[in-house]
Amino acid sequence: MPKNKGKGGKGRKRGKNTAWETKRPLLEKEEGQEYAFVEKILGNGRLEAYCYDGKRRLCHIRGAIRKRVWINQGDHILVTLRDFQDDKADVIHRYTTEEVRELKKMGCLPDPEEKDEDTDEKITFSRNLPSKNEVEKEKETEIDFDNI
Repeated sequence: MPKNKGKGGKGRKRGKNTAWETKRPLLEKEEGQEYAFVEKILGNGRLEAYCYDGKRRLCHIRGAIRKRVWINQGDHILVTLRDFQDDKADVIHRYTTEEVRELKKMGCLPDPEEKDEDTDEKITFSRNLPSKNEVEKEKETEIDFDNI
């Protein structure tokens, strides 16, 4: 039987996960890029995202980040727009929650509570929540079973 040299076991070979400790530089959009919000994961490296320019696009997760970065529904991403296909884009970066907060402070991302100047409607990006009027209508139509 070989002698135990005291260097550790299986976990030693893999190394420590220190990626969360290092702060990476904040990527801002450039010409031909757009911030987006993931609405639906379609599978096969594709997703449906709402870009902050007001369009929904079918996005393809590029190979460099495909199995290294996990993108979920509700994440904020940076996409590269295609010149020849306006309804499609390529995902190039996923933002962490801290980076999203920084982008909102800088004014790059709109707040969900902001109002659109053109239509005077609330911009909602994250969820399809019912409005207060819809909730009030549901309360009015409730059936009182005690009177039946």
